Amino acid sequence: MKENPILLEVFKNRFSSISEEMGVTLNRTAFSPNIKERRDSSCAIFDRDGAMIAQAAHIPVHLGSMPMSVKSAIENVAMEDRDMVILNDPFKGGTHLPDITVVAPVFAGEKAPSFYVANRAHHADVGGMSAGSMPLSTTLFQEGIIIPPLKLVEKGTIDRKLMSFLLNNVRTPKEREGDFAAQIMGNITGIRRTRELIEKYSLKTVTFYAKRLMEYAERVTRHMITEIPDGTYTFEDFMDDDGFGNAKVRIHLSVTIQGDRATLDFQKSSPQVEGSINGVYAITLSAVLYVFRALVNQDIPTNAGVLRPITVLTRRGTVVDAQFPAAVAGGNVETSQRIVDVILGALAQALPERIPAASQGTMNNVTIGGIDPRKGIPFAYYETIGGGMGATAESDGESGVHSHMTNTLNTPIEALEYSYPFLVTEYSIRRGTGGKGLHKGGDGIVREIHLQSDGEITVLSERRSLAPYGLHGGESGTVGKNVIVRDGKAMEKPGKFSSALKKDDIVRIKTPGGGGYGEKGDRSQETGGMEHRA
Repeated sequence: MKENPILLEVFKNRFSSISEEMGVTLNRTAFSPNIKERRDSSCAIFDRDGAMIAQAAHIPVHLGSMPMSVKSAIENVAMEDRDMVILNDPFKGGTHLPDITVVAPVFAGEKAPSFYVANRAHHADVGGMSAGSMPLSTTLFQEGIIIPPLKLVEKGTIDRKLMSFLLNNVRTPKEREGDFAAQIMGNITGIRRTRELIEKYSLKTVTFYAKRLMEYAERVTRHMITEIPDGTYTFEDFMDDDGFGNAKVRIHLSVTIQGDRATLDFQKSSPQVEGSINGVYAITLSAVLYVFRALVNQDIPTNAGVLRPITVLTRRGTVVDAQFPAAVAGGNVETSQRIVDVILGALAQALPERIPAASQGTMNNVTIGGIDPRKGIPFAYYETIGGGMGATAESDGESGVHSHMTNTLNTPIEALEYSYPFLVTEYSIRRGTGGKGLHKGGDGIVREIHLQSDGEITVLSERRSLAPYGLHGGESGTVGKNVIVRDGKAMEKPGKFSSALKKDDIVRIKTPGGGGYGEKGDRSQETGGMEHRA
């Protein structure tokens, strides 16, 4: 079959639109504010081998790692028509336990599946030692229920025994059941739309263009890599700590560019640690995919082809390739951000005009749980909070946004106060926290919650001691702060902590600013090399 460039563009948009519509269905039918309001979920479509064809513009840390979950489902479960497989095991393709993936085959007249659709959603609680399932843990077993690849739906019918088992191991079963149903509906939408595409164009044509889209993404990515000067670029940065006294956990990288290929070597990174900031290999792969896809300035599909010119080297048993049964709850959300900082820091040496200074470098994970006095039932609140983005050679960084490996919205104040026994007493930009420079880093956020009940809180955050770096003379951003106010007395907390809360306590999260870019007062970059005079 000869490739038609017009049809290639048509299929690029059709595959992407299927993923987007899956996300719309999932988010609109979900129960939890974390998925319905914040859209902490992702959807994609895969070929018969589990290679990603297209994704929606959802969460980078989900999408880069989801192919490993899909392949794990294919390898471990014989799927038939109208089946769906559920899993969250970080060591079988997952990331951390709250991220639950649902995979469904798409049959099109053949004995084996022709395609797969899948979605991943962050559930606000999956059991474990603390509400919200993002604990200060030392082993995976403390973080929640571990789900290997299992059939949740068989021949169109939900396995009620498996569902009951899952719901009996979480604090908020009705909310979880609603979110599972939303994930199932998202996949049903994807199956329907993929079959409609096949009916219109034929299985042979759809399969042909799926393959060509991967080759197209690979070709464009290779061309982008050739624009990076050949050489080896080394950079390292550190996690603040693991929550158990292990400070300055190193992430080290050497990037070697040779022609149209890139090799990223993380093997000198620190061994996996006691606390939960360990990242599995899928996390590292996600961060690499995100950065290199962001460097491509063409509108290509984000699929398996992007990674074909890239080799990622890790050492098993390190914080970037943790081994079972390491604690990993924070690896997905915090370590992924630092891996991005390290990749960008290395590439800034080769592409100084294209790489931004460090953004806030954390997702500021806040989980609060307890008994809602209005309803007399447990609640589990989870949210990540935005901050400052790093400045670039062309502009200041944005303030108060999610950056890099997260792409969620916030929980609107009205939705938050309706769903939980909270009052939001401040939500503002944290002025002056972006690093100074030729271009200023974006400012962080102040999020303040007044509790209307007793409860427990866990915070996993970074950049509380080691600031987001500036580039080329730009200053670092301001570090974040976590504060609990009780009876009018403010108590500053570390970056990672768990604590009991009392009614009328105030939780105040101050997020970091982004790094600045260039030396302040140097206008030469903006004036074509000539000094600007008033």
